[in-house]
Amino acid sequence: MKFIEFGIGNTWPVRTEFELEEGAEYEEKGIKGPIDFQSFYIRIWLSQTVFIMDTKDGFKKMKKRRRKWKFIIGIVSK
Repeated sequence: MKFIEFGIGNTWPVRTEFELEEGAEYEEKGIKGPIDFQSFYIRIWLSQTVFIMDTKDGFKKMKKRRRKWKFIIGIVSK
């Protein structure tokens, strides 16, 4: 899967994060590769609570161990 993200709180304001099948992840600056649109999402990370609104999966609320402050708009691609 590939996640193309725009926003504040990540390493770069525009980045592409790649998630490999074995669970490893890596990121690159900018938009990489062709986009095979799967869904659109908004992620708001307030301290250890993450709110995710996704066009495919709906609304989710998660807890994380790290404390971050992020506002991200993204596209999920194959």
